[in-house]
Amino acid sequence: MKFFLDTAEADKIRKYNDLGMVDGVTTNPTLILKSGRTQREAIEEICKMVKGPVSVEGAATTTDGLVKEAEEFASWAKNVVAKVPMSQDGLRAVQLLSKKGIKTNVTLVFSPAQALLVAKAGATYVSPFIGRLDDVGVEGMDVIAQTKQIYDNYDYETEILVASVRSPLHVVQAATLGADICTMPPDVLDKMYKHPFTDAGMAKFLADWNATLHKK
Repeated sequence: MKFFLDTAEADKIRKYNDLGMVDGVTTNPTLILKSGRTQREAIEEICKMVKGPVSVEGAATTTDGLVKEAEEFASWAKNVVAKVPMSQDGLRAVQLLSKKGIKTNVTLVFSPAQALLVAKAGATYVSPFIGRLDDVGVEGMDVIAQTKQIYDNYDYETEILVASVRSPLHVVQAATLGADICTMPPDVLDKMYKHPFTDAGMAKFLADWNATLHKK
């Protein structure tokens, strides 16, 4: 499974990129705002750090507007991926951008039916928002499981990018189901390193080590 970081904060991306844990980055206007930089400044810096895909989102809603934005984003760096909303205009834009060689990530997907349309349109990535589904009492991972089955049935090349991830459990569940990618906030990736038994074991070994050194 590939790990993407869902942030536009360069220091956090650099930290985990140096650990070899960042395969790509996803951003949106809210995350760009938190970074304190203009969108282009933030994206260009991220693209220099990260070799993998970097998803960039604009504000257009029409097909023509989405294509125009995506062309501009793609001019910033070779590894930019244009985020496109799940809509009829969005899927028309995906088809046009695919012909131009511009990679796309269809976002705000909440059902296997939508994911099927995304694959038929030829998107590079589909982003089901599992956390938001869980929030309203719907099992988000069911969407991942069904989407995975559909894509396997027909050998679709669109990669499943699990989004709106809230915990390490979401990451493990997505990996168990065979999703291609998880994009997560840095704090979720940080939590994956931690376990109370690991901390307790290290503390015990260190205490025993120190006690051994003081033996006569």
